[in-house]
Amino acid sequence: MFRYFVAALMLASLAGGAVAQTHSGSHNPAIKDGAPRMAAAPARGANSFTEDQARGRFAKAGYGAIGKLTKQDGVWQGTATKAGKRATVMLDYKGNVTAR
Repeated sequence: MFRYFVAALMLASLAGGAVAQTHSGSHNPAIKDGAPRMAAAPARGANSFTEDQARGRFAKAGYGAIGKLTKQDGVWQGTATKAGKRATVMLDYKGNVTAR
């Protein structure tokens, strides 16, 4: 009788561990891939991009002559040119590039 009780406890503990490890999706869906995306407005939030990474994201989005960048409310912003036109560019914590 005692063996059945111990065996049942062991099975219950193994099954509980398997359920605890089941997790679908990402726990940090901030960036799903490295491709720059254009957005209508930047998302506010804690930004972990460095200034060099922000410059790289702007360059990948086709911007050149990137001026001084500052981080304000978690959004990197500055000026850059694209197709000969100067614009204010912004990068949010999701990696979205916004231009005005």
